[in-house]
Amino acid sequence: MTEQTMAAGFAASLADYACEKGAVRELLLGESGLTEEDLSDQDNRIPVKAYQALIGAAIKQTGDTALLLRHTLETRLETMSVVGQIVHTSASLRHSLEQLNRYLHLMGDVELPPGVDRFELLRTADGLWIVDHLVLPPEMSFWSEVSFARFISEFRRSFPDATFEIGLEVTYPPPPHVDQYPELFRIPVQFSAKRNALQIDPVWDSTDTEFEPGNEYAFGIFTRHADEMLAKLMADTSIRAQIEAQILPRLHEGSISMEKVAKDLAMSRQTLYRRLKDEGVTFAEIHDGLRQRMATEYLAGQKVTVNETAYLLGFSEASSFVRAFKRWTGRSPTAFLNQVA
Repeated sequence: MTEQTMAAGFAASLADYACEKGAVRELLLGESGLTEEDLSDQDNRIPVKAYQALIGAAIKQTGDTALLLRHTLETRLETMSVVGQIVHTSASLRHSLEQLNRYLHLMGDVELPPGVDRFELLRTADGLWIVDHLVLPPEMSFWSEVSFARFISEFRRSFPDATFEIGLEVTYPPPPHVDQYPELFRIPVQFSAKRNALQIDPVWDSTDTEFEPGNEYAFGIFTRHADEMLAKLMADTSIRAQIEAQILPRLHEGSISMEKVAKDLAMSRQTLYRRLKDEGVTFAEIHDGLRQRMATEYLAGQKVTVNETAYLLGFSEASSFVRAFKRWTGRSPTAFLNQVA
């Protein structure tokens, strides 16, 4: 049986959080078998067992059995996985769940019956529910706990003035930190139930209820451009083209290490450096040039805003993107948009 893996972004975020609560990083990594290199890229794949060991070590060091739950409620999914950005571009809850089910394996391997999605939005006589169809053994109950906590935390953050969660049913028995559930979940919880399901306000299944405008088109446009460019790049054997093919899907991450790209190209950093020198270009110049090219393509398409373009290119702030765009073109993104409109 193939070992189950998951995105390293979750482990990296949990390790940081545990250290803020008093855990010792070296001990966390030692007990989990993870390295700093493993956690350096949120899209790296790590064994699920290593993540479980990290959770156990973090709880042991902090003495807080609710640590993972607190971490989930206090963090943002988009900081750990590209799936967070994908679902936040959705137009409605149903659309968001469709995206979540589609890209679920990017976050972690799960075993589901053929033809069954993990999450289902189900309307019954007693209300509207998000049902989790993943069947877990008792020792893995924390997956269900934090899955529903993730839904709750994302909606609390995005819609602070709206009611989302109403009640929760879980198949696992009360955990050691059950006394903290009223404070953390803030809803009635039924333990040892027949299913794992979160009851939510029925308004979220209304056709009149749509999410606030955000990056609705951003990821669709990004992936279309990426697919087209990757097809062209893969036909080019230059080292520049090979590097662009590697970093294009990761532009939204911002900082992209030369070491990681060299590893993905099956060469050492020194070899990559020599190849770049032979072609008279640096890694930083390639990254910057690709950002410039994609910026003009995104804005020329007139489907994304300046803020959305900044995100797609990995800028942490729109102001940084504006400065970079002026350096590239001699004008602001707004002036460029006005010209192409």
